[in-house]
Amino acid sequence: MKYLFTLGVMFSLFMATGASAEVTAKDEKQIRQRLAQAIPGLEVTRISEAPFPDVYTVETRGQETLFTTADGSHLVVGELYQLTSGGVVNVTEQSRARQRAERIQAVAAEDLISYRPKGETKAVVNVFTDIDCPYCRKLHQEVPGLNEMGIQVNYLAFPRSGPNTPSFAKAVSAWCADDPAEAMNRAKSGRSLDSKTCDNPVLEQFQLGQQIGITGTPAIVLENGTMIGGYVPKERLAQALGLQ
Repeated sequence: MKYLFTLGVMFSLFMATGASAEVTAKDEKQIRQRLAQAIPGLEVTRISEAPFPDVYTVETRGQETLFTTADGSHLVVGELYQLTSGGVVNVTEQSRARQRAERIQAVAAEDLISYRPKGETKAVVNVFTDIDCPYCRKLHQEVPGLNEMGIQVNYLAFPRSGPNTPSFAKAVSAWCADDPAEAMNRAKSGRSLDSKTCDNPVLEQFQLGQQIGITGTPAIVLENGTMIGGYVPKERLAQALGLQ
């Protein structure tokens, strides 16, 4: 198995042979201590074995993925690619995807604005959306067709202009409406919403989007954490989900 780094340093480190070692409590403690000393403020969320020997994958709260030696003395920051018979696999992005999936799965169902199929739900997509984004509105027009294909669409708020802006206020009004899904339909069609406030998840979801690397909308996140940026026609999205 061969691996390609965007950074050339430490090449010899990864040429060792043998099976990947499990993370021992001693190694994990040592890695956490070394990283805390070297990079104050870095919040490590998980340390796991890398797909090659004597190196561990370190996942952080900010979605940064590091690769470090067992003693924490050397690390690589950047994209790691695995060269396989089927092509090049971005190992770093796989780690990010897993983190995205876990973070979104932790969002309470009642904090989502969901559009569910009438029949069997075959797949679920999570969409970070901005009410005033033209391509978000275009994607919203595809929601009934996605539901017909058995695809559930969950909306999370990502008003790109940020807090204390008209778009942010519209998102709050939608989430606080008596019928959030209908309010979203209304807002996405350009109609006005009654201004409402309540205990709502808009800021939390906006911050979550920033933490998992979202910079624009719509941002579609599949159940496995794969992210698709921008508008995608329903047929292409169904293909990406393996439904066509």
